[in-house]
Amino acid sequence: MTAPQGVHLVGSINFDDAETTMRTAAEHLGDRLKRIPDGEVGERFHWIVFQADRLGRAEGIERVGDTAIPLRMLDMRPVRIADGVRAEDLELPPLGYADAALESYAVFERLKSEGVVPAAMRFQVSLPTPLGVVGSFVAAADRADFEPVYEAALAAELERILASIPHEELAIQWDAALEFAMIEGLSAYTGEPYEWFADVWAGTSRRLARQIDRVPADVEVGVHLCYGDVAEKHFVEPADTANLARFAQLTIAAAERPLTWLHLPVPIERDDDAYFAPLAALGLPDETELYLGLVHREDGAEGALRRIAAAQRHVGRTFGVATECGFGRAPEGAAIPLFEAHRAVASAW
Repeated sequence: MTAPQGVHLVGSINFDDAETTMRTAAEHLGDRLKRIPDGEVGERFHWIVFQADRLGRAEGIERVGDTAIPLRMLDMRPVRIADGVRAEDLELPPLGYADAALESYAVFERLKSEGVVPAAMRFQVSLPTPLGVVGSFVAAADRADFEPVYEAALAAELERILASIPHEELAIQWDAALEFAMIEGLSAYTGEPYEWFADVWAGTSRRLARQIDRVPADVEVGVHLCYGDVAEKHFVEPADTANLARFAQLTIAAAERPLTWLHLPVPIERDDDAYFAPLAALGLPDETELYLGLVHREDGAEGALRRIAAAQRHVGRTFGVATECGFGRAPEGAAIPLFEAHRAVASAW
């Protein structure tokens, strides 16, 4: 069996600060990585939950429910547009992504100048799709009107990142998770569907393609496909990779610019041919790197090698390895063993 090539870090890592994240990742995986994230530290520790707090500060936005739903320092209550307020008149506060990226890039730049981070490595910024935030935290009746407002605000965050970080050092990753709740036909806790559009496949893939195309050609862009990671559990277990492959191909076909990399999850239980078989028809362009999220903290390199062997029977190309989601919420002390498991199963690029 030929070892897969290269490692991808999805985003969140359970260290307290960006410098520790980058130093440790570079030490253990530096020659296996093309890109390095900041670990999504601070208020980003639980992916997009902090966006509800940010949106709730805007004039004309109200929180749904009288009692806060706390998650550490975050209030998870959804938001709605106040009565009498037009969505197009809303002015959202800074969403926090650009501020975090620029602060962490300064650390990345310093570590690169010190020789800690390899010279060829890019700084990876992970962003949610607008669909993910709107579908998760905006009241169902307001989603269609609020979507262009939030999309414009997130685009402004991206533009600030693009204007401040040298393009040859930057990589943008779009995280797509709620898209698969929609594709799998799940409903919100209220019983209502998450989506606010009729054609789920076209609506989700075209929206993601639009975000991919916001990234200029001299900046790398990747996509992380996700089935959720609350309490290290999926919101539904994928039957196989068929929906992942179909969504990826629809998205790539709809995007005007090439995709630099694609990442998709592999559940810990799946080392069987049935899970990977649909990937045989995944026609990725040669320039698009593929990463399979098959490294799990519970069984390390041994389990990853089983899943790699199954994948190689169906994936007709070289691929790299990753965890199936970020591991910022994994138990304390999990990061370094995970880094070592990645290193054990991945050859250098």
